[in-house]
Amino acid sequence: MAETDLQLEEKKAVQAAGESTRNVPVFVPAVDIYESDNALTLLADMPGVPIDKIDIDLDSDQLTIRGTVDQGEQKGKVILREYAYGDYYRQFTLSSDIDRGKIQASMKDGVLKLVLPKAEAAKPRKITVKSS
Repeated sequence: MAETDLQLEEKKAVQAAGESTRNVPVFVPAVDIYESDNALTLLADMPGVPIDKIDIDLDSDQLTIRGTVDQGEQKGKVILREYAYGDYYRQFTLSSDIDRGKIQASMKDGVLKLVLPKAEAAKPRKITVKSS
């Protein structure tokens, strides 16, 4: 698929896996994934999610990201509302190329950053040719 085939999408509510005890929409966070020789870096847009409301689980090959946004106290009458409050949910299947013990996560300005280091066997390397 060419890079021009990718299309931007609006924030959409989806049906989350399992039952929820909260009566709020669940959104799929927009994600960018970058690859370097040493790691994959995943950036997930999760505005309004405080760091203590982020839940990242790794079960076998399934990496699950959840975020909860609480609608703040409203003061005054709503004239226009374009920002939709709700939870975030996204799940990825990891290959065996990822070193699961070294995954790191951080959050800044509403963007969750996951660094998924590659296992040593998956990293590119040069092979030296020796003369016989």
